[in-house]
Amino acid sequence: MLHSLFKRAYIGLGSNLSDPGAQILKACDELGNLPQTRLLSCSSLYRSEPVGYADQPDFINAVAEIETGLAPHALLEALLDMEHRHGRVREFRNAPRILDLDILLYDDLSCHEHGLTLPHPRMHERAFVLQPLHEIAPSRIIGGYGSVGECLEKCAGQRVERMEE
Repeated sequence: MLHSLFKRAYIGLGSNLSDPGAQILKACDELGNLPQTRLLSCSSLYRSEPVGYADQPDFINAVAEIETGLAPHALLEALLDMEHRHGRVREFRNAPRILDLDILLYDDLSCHEHGLTLPHPRMHERAFVLQPLHEIAPSRIIGGYGSVGECLEKCAGQRVERMEE
């Protein structure tokens, strides 16, 4: 049972530069080291084609489930700091990246504030987010869109392949 001050959150992880699989695994471990945060699970790694800007390597993606006492904006700041420590540079929208960390869901919170929208916009239409999320939380509801499984069915044409261990 979660302590009332702690919330369950799901974090999307992505990378396509500097040994992406290793970047994701390292970042997954680091999530458990954030203040007031415990890593509950991390999905397998999945390979997917880039979205938006196609002239770049495939991405490696995963989703982590955490329990955190950090408020949503504090969690976001901690994730941005982690990206920075890994060497992330934001050159242009959908550019290649060493590490991308997104808050997908934060309990059942729905908000649209400067710099933070929850649930994460477009997550319900991206198989590279839904497939790893489905592995660790198949019946989780994405507010306004239905279960992860229902959303994933609507993304059937998107290629996402689970990587071998």
